[in-house]
Amino acid sequence: MDDSAPAWPELRDRFEAFGASFAFVIPVHNHARNVGAVARTALSSGAPVIVVDDGSTDGSHEAVVDISGVTVVRHDSNRGKGAAILSGLAVAASLGARFVVTVDADGQHDPDNARRLLAALESNVACLVLGVRADMNQVDVPWSSRMGRGFSGFWVWASGGPRLTDSQSGFRVYPVAETLALPTRARRYEFEVEVLVHAHRAGLPIREVPVSVSYDPPGGRVSHFRPWRDFGRNSMTFTRLIVSRFVPRRSRSRSRSSHGA
Repeated sequence: MDDSAPAWPELRDRFEAFGASFAFVIPVHNHARNVGAVARTALSSGAPVIVVDDGSTDGSHEAVVDISGVTVVRHDSNRGKGAAILSGLAVAASLGARFVVTVDADGQHDPDNARRLLAALESNVACLVLGVRADMNQVDVPWSSRMGRGFSGFWVWASGGPRLTDSQSGFRVYPVAETLALPTRARRYEFEVEVLVHAHRAGLPIREVPVSVSYDPPGGRVSHFRPWRDFGRNSMTFTRLIVSRFVPRRSRSRSRSSHGA
């Protein structure tokens, strides 16, 4: 893959020129094996790194808590990936970050690839950037990831979102304030598809940039995605979004009131 993205110092200078800054958010739930290496690589950007430990029980917290330069937020119990991302965005906002790069903690993303995502931003324009995973037809790519990408992409569009190549990628750039203002309700994996629909409805541009992905990170990959359970949750989220697209809010409120009378 061509790597023509600017180096980190040049990117930081570019952001400073338009009065903005960025931070990394790494949501983690039981990824003690790789989260430390992911956080250290993200630190090489020179940007703040926020790790949100979403109720881990395997030592993930201990793997990062003593890394200098990393801010660790801890949920007492597992609330879901979406909840962890939102907690990270809130901390980033308190640090004054305009944009946040989210990176999965399992090692499938190389944080250095974030240079490609950040380079897609123009000036201080609020924009959401997706890292489109390349080579998804490799033999080591789980069937659920290949199937889920097509399933999710269609239903994001049917729910009133944009046509996207990889709506399930967790490697993203979010505009902090605008994302926190979106009316998302999902707080687990389905947050990542719901937020795309609401961003599109709110008029936020969504761009896609190709990135590399590894489904065989050091020590092996640990995934908490459960295909049937999580496809089911996604389906319920899409159903709610489609209803909200075609049934005006006022009509839904009137219907609830009449049933409660």
